[in-house]
Amino acid sequence: MTGKKKQPIRLEDIPKMEEKERRKYEIAEELGLLDKVLESGWKSLSSKETGRIGGIISKKRKEC
Repeated sequence: MTGKKKQPIRLEDIPKMEEKERRKYEIAEELGLLDKVLESGWKSLSSKETGRIGGIISKKRKEC
């Protein structure tokens, strides 16, 4: 596997993201998972944690 390693996301980068991407980080913060995501990436989350984020995104999308 060749390619560049992605630069880690910093807290300062989140407000500059597209709305969909920013919403994921905001929900992760609400659930207390943001530090884990920023430190180790999305792969570090369990399927249960990822499912909770996805469920909340879907719920908020239906409310709009």
